Amino acid sequence: MAVVPIEVHSYTGIFVVTLLFAFLDGYSIGANDVANSFATSVGSRSLSYAQAVSIALFTEFGGAVLLGASNASTIKDNIVKSSYFDKRQDLLMAGFMCALIASSLWIMGCIRIGMHPSTTHSIVCALVGVGVAAYGWDTVNWSWNGRGVAFIVAGWFLAPALAAILAGTIYGVTRWIVFSNPDKSLQRGIYAIPIYFTLTGFIVSFFVIMKNGKGDWGINVAGNNPGGAVTLTGDLGKAFTIIGCMTGVILVFCLAFAVPFFNRRLVKEESLKWYHIFYIWFVPTQPRDENLAFTLNQAMTPHVTLDGVQTTDGADAAKSSEPAVDPLQQGHPLWVKFKTVALKGFYHDISADQYESAKHLHDNAHLFDNKTEYLFSFLQVMTAAFASFAHGSNDVANSVGPFAGVYAIWSEGKLSSNKAPVPTWMLAFGGIAINLGLAFYGYNIMRNLGNNLTYHSPSRGFAMELGAALTVITAAFLALPVSTSQCIVGATLGVGFVGGNSKAINWKMFGWIGLSWALTLPVASVSSGLLFYILTNMPSFSSAPVAPK
Repeated sequence: MAVVPIEVHSYTGIFVVTLLFAFLDGYSIGANDVANSFATSVGSRSLSYAQAVSIALFTEFGGAVLLGASNASTIKDNIVKSSYFDKRQDLLMAGFMCALIASSLWIMGCIRIGMHPSTTHSIVCALVGVGVAAYGWDTVNWSWNGRGVAFIVAGWFLAPALAAILAGTIYGVTRWIVFSNPDKSLQRGIYAIPIYFTLTGFIVSFFVIMKNGKGDWGINVAGNNPGGAVTLTGDLGKAFTIIGCMTGVILVFCLAFAVPFFNRRLVKEESLKWYHIFYIWFVPTQPRDENLAFTLNQAMTPHVTLDGVQTTDGADAAKSSEPAVDPLQQGHPLWVKFKTVALKGFYHDISADQYESAKHLHDNAHLFDNKTEYLFSFLQVMTAAFASFAHGSNDVANSVGPFAGVYAIWSEGKLSSNKAPVPTWMLAFGGIAINLGLAFYGYNIMRNLGNNLTYHSPSRGFAMELGAALTVITAAFLALPVSTSQCIVGATLGVGFVGGNSKAINWKMFGWIGLSWALTLPVASVSSGLLFYILTNMPSFSSAPVAPK
């Protein structure tokens, strides 16, 4: 059936409202999903919140603009059959608008109360509601085959389970290889770091290169269904040349710079800064750092008492008996209000923020040598940065996809296929929204995924992030339904269990997060469907109702 176009630049009001809520949806993705990349780094104190935001400014925006999909699926994964709207492109515009309104408000509401839903599932479920409200149940693909709604529901169980197994295995192997002998763990860690860095570099490079939307290669599954034959398509020689070069650079850097830096910093205990790693051969011999043990204890495990070493809070209390001044309350009242509302994460110690239900977690976690943990903090930062870059390149379409559909209809009069071309300015628009969401509201999810779900340390955080990334890659090969939000939660649970026991996991927090997954389908779909029904069936100002004869 041919698409019936509408007048170009008509329904500008729908376009404007969609633009606003597309920005809010991108903002909610930044506040909700970017925490998947950096929550473990901030929770283990490998990065401060400000450092995480600074890295994300480049990785998220760069991923969105440089490798963002040139085409965004406007009716996600064929959940809703767009052919039903061929004669009513105006209704399709309204549907996209309602889906973005419902999805963004649901995500923001969840973040506000500490839930951690999937933004991808939210927009898909919102479109389900629009489809049902517009043309009935047959508009929606409910089946398993063809990646229907049953496919999404299965992801609630498959994603966290697979991530838990992979991350738990990575951490278990790390404990066995590096931490099993406390007297030799540091030397083992230094020898293992080049291997870990190179392996991690290959995995994240493969993910970024093979799953971006602008390369002439990719991963295809026959029929796009679980169990289908998996093939790598396109110019694979070019793809693997890029992957090999990226991996090779990482290996050379580790052998030439990282190993000498760690030997001098941790074995010889020289007073070196983290940035000395980039030019370690030109740094003269430094004096011995007499406070290294105390400094590492503050950085690695400040939220627990380790071997009687005084914690940060105790040290501060010993220096002064005067009450500490809250930096949030300093300055002009308007500036104080702005900091309290928008900049709280920059002034708040997220890793030390614990709920009552999480007080027992650290008592059931096994602690290891802080020098060895310090090795993994660099590895964890690299993993988080690559995961963030990949997130920006792949998930920006969640917010700009429906917006691209509305823009195409508004500017051209019709949407001729399921794919809407996405201009670069729109990818930049989504990248900016994502970065602002992380900067101003990402702390709320970070503290929940951090030490309130299980105890975090650099080695644990590295295993969580790599396990989640491997889950996404494995799922791509198996065509399984996964969400990055669900992957990082499952990975956190797996590492928490291997790194302690079942009591080292805050099951109350996990239940709260799981509830958001289960509620996404009914809440997002019903709210978007009701909104669409009301807007498309309300009285019209342009025509009066006709009285029955």
